[in-house]
Amino acid sequence: MQQFVVPQFIEVEDKIFGPITTRQFLILMGAGGLIFLGWTFGDFMTFVITFLVVGGMAVLFAFVKVNGQVFHIFMLNVLISLRKPSIRIWKKDYSNTELDYLRKLGTEEVVVIEDTKKRVKQKHMKNLSLIVNTGGYYNGDDDGF
Repeated sequence: MQQFVVPQFIEVEDKIFGPITTRQFLILMGAGGLIFLGWTFGDFMTFVITFLVVGGMAVLFAFVKVNGQVFHIFMLNVLISLRKPSIRIWKKDYSNTELDYLRKLGTEEVVVIEDTKKRVKQKHMKNLSLIVNTGGYYNGDDDGF
């Protein structure tokens, strides 16, 4: 029989610069480029605001994990759940004519079949519990059991 190597640690990202992964490096490089544009084409306050907002978002998206997921996947899941909530509330209002139609539609007779269960006698239950408790050594009474 052939043996196959099962990959392990598939959730660990490859590191390129010390503890920084490729995804983190690209996020930080993009944020650095935006901050550089704020420094080059704006005044000092534009640079400070750009640095704080873009730098903070870059650090948040690059290094923060929520419940073992990277932050951008977490935010995507939050946006999806806000757009399509899982709790659905039905608020349909029917007019009187629709209610009359639905009442007439559901007038079919439903036949309910009752299951009659055979009652177990107390003596049989005692014999069965003795058989189970003794591991089958007790044979039970010979009167129908």
